[in-house]
Amino acid sequence: MQIKQLGLQDYQQVWQDMQQFTDSRTPDCKDQLWIVEHPPVFTLGLNGKHEHILQATDIPIVETDRGGQVTYHGPGQLVIYVLANIKRLGQGPRQLVSHLEQAMIDTLAQYGVLAQAQLQAPGAYVADKKIGSVGLRIRNGCCYHGLSLNNDMDLSPFQAINPCGYAGLQVTQLADQGVNIHTRELAIPVVHALSKALAL
Repeated sequence: MQIKQLGLQDYQQVWQDMQQFTDSRTPDCKDQLWIVEHPPVFTLGLNGKHEHILQATDIPIVETDRGGQVTYHGPGQLVIYVLANIKRLGQGPRQLVSHLEQAMIDTLAQYGVLAQAQLQAPGAYVADKKIGSVGLRIRNGCCYHGLSLNNDMDLSPFQAINPCGYAGLQVTQLADQGVNIHTRELAIPVVHALSKALAL
């Protein structure tokens, strides 16, 4: 497995890079995890409905090819993209989503934050507030996109949307749970959990 630390990068460019990597990879190509933060952006999934964007802002909206509805990315949020040959791993989409959720839940537990998954709404939740999201795209037996975990960011843009298509869904972050950690440091236990779960 290869791990790439990308820093702060434009969402659209990274998305295009993921597509290009996935389309050009060979059966023996190593899987990769990309660690990144994005400037403020709303992303709308394949089945995303514009009605879940509640008000106009100056934040760009990108219609992307992951699953799910609308979400927000911004500085202070950890994003890890999983570019894996799931056919080679022998794992299906639901199992893969569960691994991404569990990686966030296990990481949060290390910082004393109790989180759980919800079957009807993928992600990680702390007392019914969403702290982590999951969205994937599978093409030619390989996946891309991944997870986002709210660390220490401006959460106010979430008020302009129905997060993940759920009206009234509240969001939270590690900083609001009394955990202060740099986003680069937060990536370490998440990557470790993903590497172990996916046997990368």
